This record gives sequence, structure tokens and C-alpha cells, in this order.
Amino acid sequence: QVQLVESGGGLVQAGGSLRLSCAASGRTFSSYAMGWFRQAPGKERDFVAAISWSGGSTYYADSVKGRFTISRDNAKNTVYLQMNSLKPEDTAVYYCAADRRPYYFGSYSDYRGGTHFGSWGQGTQVTVSS
Repeated sequence: QVQLVESGGGLVQAGGSLRLSCAASGRTFSSYAMGWFRQAPGKERDFVAAISWSGGSTYYADSVKGRFTISRDNAKNTVYLQMNSLKPEDTAVYYCAADRRPYYFGSYSDYRGGTHFGSWGQGTQVTVSS
């Protein structure tokens, strides 16, 4: 099992930027794909982005493509989500998650539902004002 702790959320005006971080501990971070999800009040959890264990491949939800960038630093056991050109509809609690399967990076549909992520952080709030 891996422990995940998100940070970097906050209040920002529309058009602004934030960078979320997710620090991992408890198992070999560099062996597992990672993902970011978000959940707005009264809505279901949505997939945002995923990155392969090596960092060489990524997926993005259409709603964030071109604005958000997922990256990882395996030496620091940390995955990041750089969020630019933020919109009020990006307001949500953001969660990072770790894949259960080592050295594996599935398809976009594989990750979109979130079922292959076995460990989740506690979330960090992002609020974008108009």
C-alpha cells in the first residue's frame, strides 16, 4: 500500500495557475502509474489526468487538455499537476491516486473510471473565482 498526500490547492482567479503536488510513501513509487481526479460538490468524481510509471506517457480529460500538465519526479516520489488558464468550472477537490499494477500503463478508458487505482490521497481544494 502507498500513502499519498496532496498539497498546493487554494483560491485563484479565473485565468490563473496553480500547481498541485502529491507526495508518495510506503512502496516503490517509480513502479506505478499515477493519476489525478477531481470531484465538485454534488457531482461524481471525474478523471483529470494519468501518467505512466516512467513518465513517458500521459492521458488527459478533454476538459483540461492544453491547460493542465501532469508530471512526476521519481527521485522525489512526487507527482504534479500544473494547472493553467483555470476556469470556475475547475473548482473541485483534487485527488491523486496510484495504480495497483506495477510497470503497467493501460488505455485511457482503463484509467478514466478510476477502478485500477488502489490508493488515494485525502484531496486538496481548488477554488477558481470568476
